[in-house]
Amino acid sequence: MDNRTNPPSAAPLAGPHPRLEPHPATVTPTSATAGEGPLVTDPRLRLFVYLLLMSAMFMATLDNQIVSTALPTIVGEFGDLERFGWVGSAYLLTTSAVMPLYGKLGDLFGRKYVIMAAIAIFTLGSLVCGLAVSMNTLIAARVLQALGGGGIMVSIFSINADLFEPRERARYQSYASLVLMISGAIGPVLGGTLSDLFGWRSIFLVNLPIGIAVLIGLAVLLPYRKPHRKPKIDYAGAILLAGAVASVVFWADTPQIFGSLIAPQSLGVIAFGALCAIGWVLVERRAPEPVVPLSLFSKPTINLLLIISLVSGAIGIGSVNYIALFLQTTTGLSPSMAGLLFIATTGGIAVGSLASGRLIAKSGRYKPFSIASTALGVVSLGMFSFIHAGTPVILIGLVMLLQGIGVGIGQQVPVIGVQNAASKSDVGAATGTVTLSRMGGAAIAISIYGAIIGTSLSNVAIQLPDGQDFRNLTPEILSTLPDATRALVANAYSDAFVPLFLAASGMMVIGLIAALLLPNVRLPTAGEKKA
Repeated sequence: MDNRTNPPSAAPLAGPHPRLEPHPATVTPTSATAGEGPLVTDPRLRLFVYLLLMSAMFMATLDNQIVSTALPTIVGEFGDLERFGWVGSAYLLTTSAVMPLYGKLGDLFGRKYVIMAAIAIFTLGSLVCGLAVSMNTLIAARVLQALGGGGIMVSIFSINADLFEPRERARYQSYASLVLMISGAIGPVLGGTLSDLFGWRSIFLVNLPIGIAVLIGLAVLLPYRKPHRKPKIDYAGAILLAGAVASVVFWADTPQIFGSLIAPQSLGVIAFGALCAIGWVLVERRAPEPVVPLSLFSKPTINLLLIISLVSGAIGIGSVNYIALFLQTTTGLSPSMAGLLFIATTGGIAVGSLASGRLIAKSGRYKPFSIASTALGVVSLGMFSFIHAGTPVILIGLVMLLQGIGVGIGQQVPVIGVQNAASKSDVGAATGTVTLSRMGGAAIAISIYGAIIGTSLSNVAIQLPDGQDFRNLTPEILSTLPDATRALVANAYSDAFVPLFLAASGMMVIGLIAALLLPNVRLPTAGEKKA
């Protein structure tokens, strides 16, 4: 619940850059439409703007990763293990709800001020997270943070579509995967280390200097392109879509709240979501500027890519917090050491994404990479289900590496494919929709994973000193238990994770089927029409 760095030609940007002022030729006329050429024509300035965008992405993705290894420590301070998943799912749920609106706002008002507003909200939310005094206030602060985070991700991909033509975009979106690699590699490590050294609040406050610097840079260097149409905001459609998505995610959490997916209250939640979905379709049919044009769903390619995006979010984003919990409870690793193991996953993401990005740019074909990605996901998650307490860490690292390669190979496929299939005027809305499906898949998966773990552990009783609940132990306290007791806890968690990994592997099977059904289209080069 996405990143790249600079190509070799960007090397001069490593040091101070001589007078990076916008050249008149780099700013298109304000009346320009999306099809009148690249947003920035000066190659050096374009790369510098791209670096700023990647810094914003780094901040947003780092926040997701940095929380993962610190969450057990946060639970140790605030308690409420049953709300463990909500620290992540509240963020992803809100992100999913606002993404379509941000995409449409960018299409209507121009992307510069939309992304700047999103970064400002995210930075403010990070400050509030760092000041949280309870699990409830932390979850609420994460919602505020997500109101900006959703806009960051959508706007960056949409601006990339303005900066680069389709094949070049594939290469640069593979470079952006390096940002994911860096944030993924240092995020869990940094989260555990900062939590140990300075307290868990520092994991949120680290976003403040990044957010402020990126805001200033974009304000000065990112050109503003005024869209060539009169803005008409589909507020009703945005609210109804948010209600439908939120209801599905909340329904997945109802076993922990109401005791069952089919409890009367749970059925009421899903009924409300169904009404929102029906209302959304009716509104979008008549809206002059629908938040998600229904015409997008008339194209089978887009529908298949949305399914793949949903599944990839469930695995690539939704599983991170739970894999971190798995490592700390079954291997005895500290938060910082468990974070180090994530380097295997993020290194695999970098290798897979860089390789596939270059090959897609060369061949113009993305279907083979989607098939390979989902197939590797099925295999790696199936292998996770055989890992038990006592499995050598090196073997766990190898499985994580395989999973990372699979995620990386297909990471940029849904965005590239949907942007290619959608009309130029709907690129922002289409990007928001595919990113919504990714984040929505992550949020739904987190709820499913939480329900699986909660149900599995609810039937386990382990006697601890002072009557402590083993499910609320921090990694530090867990490490002080007698070996026999620690082994009981590790085995309990290991057994609880088996159905979780099998469920995740089953989700990837759905993605694999969708990938096999994709048409083998070729991305156009500059000047060519879409395939």
